[in-house]
Amino acid sequence: MHIISALILGAFICGAAGYLGSLMVTKRMSLMGEALGHMTLPGIALAIIYGFDISIGAFFFLLLGIILIWLLEKRTKLPMETLAALVISSSLAIAFLFLPEEETINALIGDISKITMVDTITTVAFSTIIFLAINKVFSNMIFVSISEDLARVSGINISRMNLIFLSCIALVIAIGVKVVGGLLIAALVAIPASTSKNLGKNLTHYSYGGLLFGSTAGVLGILGFQLTGIPAGPLIIMISAVLFLISLIFVK
Repeated sequence: MHIISALILGAFICGAAGYLGSLMVTKRMSLMGEALGHMTLPGIALAIIYGFDISIGAFFFLLLGIILIWLLEKRTKLPMETLAALVISSSLAIAFLFLPEEETINALIGDISKITMVDTITTVAFSTIIFLAINKVFSNMIFVSISEDLARVSGINISRMNLIFLSCIALVIAIGVKVVGGLLIAALVAIPASTSKNLGKNLTHYSYGGLLFGSTAGVLGILGFQLTGIPAGPLIIMISAVLFLISLIFVK
């Protein structure tokens, strides 16, 4: 693993996660990231067993889960968090039935040492797509979170916005599991956004601050892995938590 490639990968995926997280925190959906992160485990298990990329397996199961949640949300009007909890329980059961015991730790907390140049290129591409997609729908999603009725009257297609939003969450989680694993992915989106919320003076500062704090934690965590050998995933989350604690000093 080339250190420059790893740093680029970490900066892009953690930055995209922090930017997306600013919208998830605003919509009170941070815990849904944890639920969807756990949903990747059956896909990771299949990828390990059959020898293909874990992001592909993770994204396939996430896509199935998100489509199911989206359809159920339209039919039942239950909160997405409730529907995610219903879907995730069966996903976890499947994962632990088939996940090889020796690969369990890597699936849960990630393994940056297995990152390749192809992984870096695809991560940069998908992270850019995620940023552009969220940037395009950000203001509409905020409007929807304030009042769905007003948003609907204004001509906003709420179902389409939710589908784009959930698809971006799926992409972030699918490519993020290689860095922080399925267990820690929720923190990757929630903590940088929370740090930015403490410091941001307006919505623009808040959203781009999530990107900045996410990228910073990703770069420092990977550098820490190179220096100490401690897994990068937990280091990234710990650094994010430290940045959050520091931000509390400056909260107004």
